[in-house]
Amino acid sequence: MVQYRSSRLDSSFAALSDATRRGVLEQLARADASITELAERFRLTLTGMKKHVRVLEQTGLVITEKVGWVRICRLGPHRLEEEAAWIERYRQLGAARFDQLDKALEELKQRDRAGKRRKKR
Repeated sequence: MVQYRSSRLDSSFAALSDATRRGVLEQLARADASITELAERFRLTLTGMKKHVRVLEQTGLVITEKVGWVRICRLGPHRLEEEAAWIERYRQLGAARFDQLDKALEELKQRDRAGKRRKKR
C-alpha cells in the first residue's frame, strides 16, 4: 500500500479547499501575477490576498519574488502528485465497489428472470 505524508496532504487539501486559492492557482497557471493584480482580479484587499498567497506558499504551490516594489507570484514546485495519487486510489476503490454492485444487480435480475420463467411453465 502506498504511504502518504498526512501533514502534507492535510495542508494541500486545506489550501485547495478555498475557491479563491484555487482561482489564484488557475490564474497563475496562465501567467505570473503580482499580489496587487491578483487582489484586483478577485476583488480582495491586499491584506486578504497576501493571506491567501501565504497559505499557498506554505504548501509549495506558489512562490513569490520581490521585484522592486512589487511581489510577483508564480506556480511553485509542488505539483500535487501525492494528492492526485491519493484521490486516484479512492476513485479506484469507489469504482471497484460500483463494479461489485453492478454484478450483484445483474445476478438479482438473472434470478428474477429465471423465477418468472419457472412460473410460466
